Amino acid sequence: MKIDIGISDADRKSIAEGLNKVLADTFALYIKTHSFHWNVTGPMFNTLHTMFMTQYTELWTALDEIAERIRALGYPAPGSVSQFAQLASIKEETGVPKANDMIRQLVEGHEAAARTIRSVFPLAEQGSDEPTADLLTQRLQIHDKTAWMLRSMLE
Repeated sequence: MKIDIGISDADRKSIAEGLNKVLADTFALYIKTHSFHWNVTGPMFNTLHTMFMTQYTELWTALDEIAERIRALGYPAPGSVSQFAQLASIKEETGVPKANDMIRQLVEGHEAAARTIRSVFPLAEQGSDEPTADLLTQRLQIHDKTAWMLRSMLE
């Protein structure tokens, strides 16, 4: 059935493609944060272990919200590790870095996610897609705040 929600087909497609990148970055950051939760060691273990759990839980919830918005626009959401790896700007970590390096990588990951989100705003604005703009605003607030909190731990 044809989708007629007041956003042109071309705009829906470009917005969905942008959201695919947001979804991929969110997934990459989720995996990295969860891995760091499992593998962190050192004097800040309890603090970081708990903080990382809070962060990966929030990211997990966000994955569903982003994917459902892509679906509402009429496009399939990427759902494989290879698709996410191709779309994400955040690179995976296959080793087990020291705690401060984990924090640094997560700062960089949240900042990368924020940049990806900011790149999708013009697409949502062009298509008058307020629900996507609202979702992006919410995600951006979380990434900016999380990056700040993590960055503060490195000072």
